[in-house]
Amino acid sequence: MQGKLHVRGAMQIRPGIELAGLSDVGCQRKNNEDRYSYWEPVSDEEFRRKGRLAIVADGMGGYEGGQEASGIAVETVEEVYAGTLNDDPRSLLNAGFRAAHQRIQEQASKNLVLHGMGTTCTAIALLGNTLHFAHVGDSRLYLVRDGSISALTRDHSYVNRLLEDGILSAEEAESHPQRHILTAALGSGAEVFPEMSPEPMSLEKDDVLVLCTDGLWGAVAESELKSAVARPPLQACKDLVALAKQRGGPDNITVQVLKLST
Repeated sequence: MQGKLHVRGAMQIRPGIELAGLSDVGCQRKNNEDRYSYWEPVSDEEFRRKGRLAIVADGMGGYEGGQEASGIAVETVEEVYAGTLNDDPRSLLNAGFRAAHQRIQEQASKNLVLHGMGTTCTAIALLGNTLHFAHVGDSRLYLVRDGSISALTRDHSYVNRLLEDGILSAEEAESHPQRHILTAALGSGAEVFPEMSPEPMSLEKDDVLVLCTDGLWGAVAESELKSAVARPPLQACKDLVALAKQRGGPDNITVQVLKLST
């Protein structure tokens, strides 16, 4: 979306980005445990202070639990970011993740069906051309710039730990049977320590940010993702989801694409 101010329901999408998001149940699941959202303030003054917020989450914990956990995560991070007077994106994202972790655990304690639920969560705050992010789990944030793609987040997973320790090769990690076992998730463990962007990152015109769950990156190579986002964001989302489904779509598939147009 670009050019004049766009309105999606009550949501204003201001000039400066082209934006699209898509979520699909995939080919083998009965329900979609992924959630995603995009938010920016109604007020121009608040927009200057808080910018844009985009989130993806991939829930786990059974038929009801996964949907519940990812929904709580997205709603809570957005609520804390939007509703807190503090203007520091880093502290707002951190507070949102910690609040979501607590709410997921509180909800699980009230309902045995939800016991053990949790979720990944990856969120970005974009103020002008300055990026901040927070991350827990194995959903991912990519940056595509000048024909190159790089992952800005690292997976909090058992297999990625083995990879970082040099026990597994990248090729072995791709097909490891335990590659989806997480070492961190919102709702899991006594505390959560979100991975935060080490410092604000300056973006450039035509940079593309991609947030996605493992249902996408597990089926689509980074080179294919890079090629897809050369197209307009909505077409890129459609093409990427279709490609993941062509390859069996064993998991829910969710992607958001944001291209800087100024």
